[in-house]
Amino acid sequence: MDNAVSSKARTERRSVNATILPSTRYRGPMAVDVTLGPLTFRNQQKTHRRGPPISDPRAVDATRAERMRAGSSSRSTFLTRVAPLAGIVAFLSIWQAGVALYRVPAYLLPPPTQIFRTLVNELPRLLYHSWVTAYEMLLGYGLAVTVAIPLAIAITASPRFDSFVMPQMLFFQVVPKVAIAPLFLVWFGVGTTPKVLVAFLISFFPIVIDAAVGLRSMPTEMRDLARSMGASRLQIFTRFRLPTSLPYLFSGLKVAATLAVAGAVVGEFVGADKGLGYLLLVTNSNMETALMFATIAALTAIGLVFFYAVELVESLLIPWHVTHRVRDDVGTM
Repeated sequence: MDNAVSSKARTERRSVNATILPSTRYRGPMAVDVTLGPLTFRNQQKTHRRGPPISDPRAVDATRAERMRAGSSSRSTFLTRVAPLAGIVAFLSIWQAGVALYRVPAYLLPPPTQIFRTLVNELPRLLYHSWVTAYEMLLGYGLAVTVAIPLAIAITASPRFDSFVMPQMLFFQVVPKVAIAPLFLVWFGVGTTPKVLVAFLISFFPIVIDAAVGLRSMPTEMRDLARSMGASRLQIFTRFRLPTSLPYLFSGLKVAATLAVAGAVVGEFVGADKGLGYLLLVTNSNMETALMFATIAALTAIGLVFFYAVELVESLLIPWHVTHRVRDDVGTM
């Protein structure tokens, strides 16, 4: 009887101890209960706010430093944008002062002020010829893009086709375009076609070469990963190879944009009755030097507008590329 009572008492004491003294429990990273004998200690980790309090002098110094960096960044960005304009103004000022100081005749080197007056007075005439040259340039450039990109895809897809086509492309690139332009004049007559073909030939090669290099630049690991995920050849091209080649492609497009203007002018030099190239020949024969400089300024404006238009399209299509990120972060270092 006594043994039964003592056994029952021991069982009750065990249940009471289990209730009063729970074992070690983990309640996440913020609270831990540790049982040591009859006492239970609660280790509560303190939570801290990110950064020191606002009243802390370190916070004030950090805020002040951040504002100074922001001000320095904005000033650097402003100077970066103003610097090209300041360089142009300085160059024109030196030109104007040099012509006035050494009394250079206007038929040899007119001052910038006279060129500007001529540009304003002859603006309708310059706009008409500029439209003709821009039209020929755009047609030749568009034809070059239409032919060069599919050709680059075919070159990268087939090594045999590459070895077959590359010698012909090199031949047309090495031959001076001024030597080919008279042949186009004989074959197609005086019109838009010879100028478009010259602009096409002179802007075609950079596009096809840069596009081919870009299409070959996809890493082998990326291609193997796409194949292991079951991607087809078309999916690999559209989702991996083509996006990887876009920076290279736009490099060729920007180079070709500046060369297309020269191609159209070369075609007009050979034979034309309108266009800025034709106007250059007329002003040269009449010794109208100020109008000649105004025509060169119009050609420069067309090339710059076309170049920055291509660059704008590039920034819209590939804003993730390092060139645009570095340009956006300029002055923040």
